[in-house]
Amino acid sequence: MKKQQSIYELNRIQQYIMQMRPILRKRALFSDGTEDYRSPAEPKAGELVTIRFRTARDNVDAVWLCTEQKKYFMEKTESEGLFDYYSVEIRMTEEHFSYYFEIETGMLRCIFDRYGVNQTPRPQYNFEIVPGFSTPDWAKGAVMYQILTDRFYNGDTSNDPLTDEYFYIRTTSQKVDNWEKCPENFSVAEFYGGDLEGVRKKMDYLAELGIEVIYFNPLFVSPSNHKYDIQDYDYIDPHYGKIVVDEGELLQPGDRNNQHASRYITRVTDKRNLEASNELFATLVKEAHQRGIRVILDGVFNHCGSFNKWLDREKIYRSEAGYEPGAYISKDSPYNDFFQFHDQNAWPDNGSYDGWWGHDTLPKLNYEDSDTLHDYILHVAAKWVSPPYNADGWRLDVAADLGHSPEYNHQFWREFRDAVKKANPQAVILAEHYGDPRDWLGGDQWDTVMNYDAFMEPVTWFLTGMEKHSDDFKPENIGKFENFKGAMKHYMASFLTPSLQCSMNELSNHDHSRFLTRTNHKVGRAEQLGTKAAEEGVNTAVLREAVVIQMTWPGAPTVYYGDEAGLCGFTDPDNRRTYPWGREDKELIRFHRDIIRIHKENPALRTGSVKFLNGEDNLLCYGRFNREQQFVIIVNNDENIRHIDLSVWAVGLPKYGTLEQILFTSENGYSISSVSYDIVNGRLDITLPKHAAVILKRKNPEE
Repeated sequence: MKKQQSIYELNRIQQYIMQMRPILRKRALFSDGTEDYRSPAEPKAGELVTIRFRTARDNVDAVWLCTEQKKYFMEKTESEGLFDYYSVEIRMTEEHFSYYFEIETGMLRCIFDRYGVNQTPRPQYNFEIVPGFSTPDWAKGAVMYQILTDRFYNGDTSNDPLTDEYFYIRTTSQKVDNWEKCPENFSVAEFYGGDLEGVRKKMDYLAELGIEVIYFNPLFVSPSNHKYDIQDYDYIDPHYGKIVVDEGELLQPGDRNNQHASRYITRVTDKRNLEASNELFATLVKEAHQRGIRVILDGVFNHCGSFNKWLDREKIYRSEAGYEPGAYISKDSPYNDFFQFHDQNAWPDNGSYDGWWGHDTLPKLNYEDSDTLHDYILHVAAKWVSPPYNADGWRLDVAADLGHSPEYNHQFWREFRDAVKKANPQAVILAEHYGDPRDWLGGDQWDTVMNYDAFMEPVTWFLTGMEKHSDDFKPENIGKFENFKGAMKHYMASFLTPSLQCSMNELSNHDHSRFLTRTNHKVGRAEQLGTKAAEEGVNTAVLREAVVIQMTWPGAPTVYYGDEAGLCGFTDPDNRRTYPWGREDKELIRFHRDIIRIHKENPALRTGSVKFLNGEDNLLCYGRFNREQQFVIIVNNDENIRHIDLSVWAVGLPKYGTLEQILFTSENGYSISSVSYDIVNGRLDITLPKHAAVILKRKNPEE
């Protein structure tokens, strides 16, 4: 009986103690990989790193940093405003350092990882440091601009591809004289004449827009307008560059033999044209750098094109001085092992080579069997980020497909990284990838990726309910806050913080429908619906909501040329319409200019922390913050006015203070007029009209 009484008494005392403890304020619990919570943020092996954790003031008994092997007690080292900060110092080794936090208050214990608060550890959401891994500071939060050169601006008509210049796939090349015409359904050899001189002439426009990086779709010699079928990795295509020698004949009607395309052969094989084009590119990069604009090239290294000089299926190099026989023509070609031929008895004209996804116009490169190919591509990788060209990095096309095995793929990208970073330590390596990229983002391969899973897809579903090709519409997905929140938190955990901060956050690109077109909820493609349908029923207010998210979310906001001017289009090729010079939505351009300026002026929007605030269906609320700046972003994607009573203190705001509106957008346009909102007891009271968004910034008392 006494034993039962003592147990009862112990439980009573414990319950009393628990009741005396303050309730754990879970919203205050926070840490991430930004410099406020990890310093240095990108440590090297052997360096001492200070890792911090935030709690509500006087709210917890203890905080530990936990790894698989050890628990480190964290000291309370600072109190500021509503928060306490706990710290611990860890000496980095050569190994990855994976950790989470354990918080104790009274009898309550919980853990905190990259996803948030939980009862048990979740290794897939651990914080992680890779000693020695960093991404270029210039790329973190950089505003990028993607250009498909043929469709941007024609600055030099003397280099325009000509009708019947050569034959490719099903048609001869076609020169389009009407800049405003939409691309045909099959338009691989349809050219509008955009070129690098056109980009040079519009550089002031890009600078005024606030662009910090140009990402070019492929520029190297290629027969298509998209140029993902490289013909010569050593030279910029003279149709984009300079044609100083322009001799020869066009194909006669009905002639499909490119050996007769002497005008084309001269244009793309004469070294005077090729070298002049490379010089123009070097000049463009120099002029871009003078304006504070970086340049990223598109690297297509998984496959080349059937016109490629190593294969020479078209036999356009066979009779030209200075070129070796192509592997299609001769078994004795020095390039034979660059490709995987399945029939060793089929020469000459051996068409048994591997094509990417079976496309014979896209021969897959056979790295495993050719050290020469391997070394040459690494030479190309280093060449273009070195003087005199000085490009600032690579975007890697279908990068996960390169090679014949995952093991080789990873090994190649490790060596590619070494070659590029040795040539230019400040170059960025950014890969196209669908799905979980973490196998490549361990610090030894890519810097980052085009961010589909943790940006384009969640934003598109939340705001439009559309699949990114406009191939499906699911109205039940529109505005699902918990879906958006869950997707973002889950997929962002695949990135190391330095990778997340420079991930390419796009709303549109050359592979998917234009975002503005997705706002009309029309399912289909131009071949079924017609090009006009892409422009009907669009909602510019929803696009502005998307841009607000894009310019205030972690990563590098990337504008696909013409999106800022209201360009529409279904998926490829309709998404590759020409920039609408003279027909721009000028208010939309002004909006982009203002919000880009806001993004660039505020470090918290470039490299600060992100935290979701309370949200509901069609209502997205989150904060971006560091210790110096705090922002609240609210997006109302509803068809109705929404009144919001929102707790905001958890993003570092005081219980009482002022938030200043620095940008507001709605169905009627946008405004950068200042409006003040009071923070009362840590809460914000605000009303937003339908399809509106607002960016609020903490107003310091001294301002």
